Amino acid sequence: MGCCGKNRPAQQVENNGPPRATFTPRAPSAQYFEYVGKTGLTALGAVTGRRYRFSRPGAMLAVDERDGPSMAGVPNLRRAPAPE
Repeated sequence: MGCCGKNRPAQQVENNGPPRATFTPRAPSAQYFEYVGKTGLTALGAVTGRRYRFSRPGAMLAVDERDGPSMAGVPNLRRAPAPE
């Protein structure tokens, strides 16, 4: 008959050191959008809830990358290259 382990001591595990791996979330990067309308525009980021104010035609803003897809659907906003 097999042993059920009742007469053995429990295995001891020591954890004296710091954690071996930690997760550090990366900071969201930016995407740039330019307003090509005729006046001004305030757009709301669908993920962050942040308000982006484009005050005049040609205004360019850095937008949280998580809001990028929703900003791409806003009329008169165009993706733009990062300024140098």
